[in-house]
Amino acid sequence: MTETHSFAGRTLCDVDCQLGEGPTYDPASGKAFWFDIKGQKLHELHLTTMAKAVHDLPFLGSVLAVIDAGRQLIVSDRGLFVRTVADGALAPFVTLEDKAVNRSNDGRVHPSGALWASTMGRNAEKHSGAIYHVAGERVTKLFSDITIPNSICFSPDGATGYFIDSDVNRLMKVALDPKTGLPVGEPAILSDESGTPGDVDGSVCDADGLIWNARWGAGAVEVYKPDGTKVARYRVPASQSSCPAFIGEKADRLLVTSAWAGMDAAARLADPHAGQTFELGVTVKGRFEPTFAL
Repeated sequence: MTETHSFAGRTLCDVDCQLGEGPTYDPASGKAFWFDIKGQKLHELHLTTMAKAVHDLPFLGSVLAVIDAGRQLIVSDRGLFVRTVADGALAPFVTLEDKAVNRSNDGRVHPSGALWASTMGRNAEKHSGAIYHVAGERVTKLFSDITIPNSICFSPDGATGYFIDSDVNRLMKVALDPKTGLPVGEPAILSDESGTPGDVDGSVCDADGLIWNARWGAGAVEVYKPDGTKVARYRVPASQSSCPAFIGEKADRLLVTSAWAGMDAAARLADPHAGQTFELGVTVKGRFEPTFAL
């Protein structure tokens, strides 16, 4: 039986994002980053000083990967861009696809330095999305006909990839070449969550191979073993918890984004912390995200 824990954390940022997503942490700068996808904002928070900045974006950004101290890669509905940290300048890099109905969604850098990035319909049109592998400027489509791609993360050794179509709610695993992040087998079901409340959303995989998943609609972060066994549930004070990220100097803390997208006035009143960003308040054995290899 899955053990449920009450929320023991804190609110890291009380700015209520319409669609808080894509959090990551840059250990070199000590800053956490996340997006308000629909609000076209990039949020930046220095975890020691708690200095906060919000950057306007000219597109719907959803994934940020560190390239080096001066540059970041941003995945958006208009393609991938290299962002200069000093001034926020954006330079086009590559495009994933040419489908006006789509925007970018979940993504994460594999230990090899390659990126998995995904797309979906702006209104979650059925089977409109896909998951891509980006190695330098080379883009390879991995999986198609996905409605809401999410939960992209990788085992510590890079030999297993995880992902989900949240519309179907079956968490998948696939064997990978650790040197490239490309699949070497067919996906298989790790955990069938189709009959349970809430949608499996963003995930991260810790140093022990445990998968920490934000459960959209259930106000929780749930933890899976590599064999798919669910071992814990941690409450989050916003029902639409969306994505976690390991943060802190030791990657031993967990940040969780959330959203108020799709809520009417009554729902937002009943869910006053919707869209805020939280620290879960538990000690984890996290890992720093790999840098993207140009």
